[in-house]
Amino acid sequence: MDGKDALPPERIQEAMAGLPDWRFSGGALVTVFRTPTAAAALELIAAVGRLAEEQNHHPDLDWRYNRVFLRYTSHDAGGQMTGRDLAAAAGASEAAVAAGAVAEPAKYVPGR
Repeated sequence: MDGKDALPPERIQEAMAGLPDWRFSGGALVTVFRTPTAAAALELIAAVGRLAEEQNHHPDLDWRYNRVFLRYTSHDAGGQMTGRDLAAAAGASEAAVAAGAVAEPAKYVPGR
């Protein structure tokens, strides 16, 4: 299965155990990262942007002062979850640690 193939539900469930910063909601991986400052949030956004360019896989992103809302899904796979989403989420979590961020996935509100 290559990174562009939609993942079956059991594979998504297995993968979520390794992504504690994230929730699977509405067919996407979602989270909120709270940073110490607004400037740190912008640093995290820049890091996620660099990862997105490297991986050619871009999240939906919203910035609210010291919180960064992220949502990953694969539009070219019909909005389904793929291995690219899992890899991108893991990379974003690493960038969040480097930015001093704390994950608050329960604070993600769909449609935000």
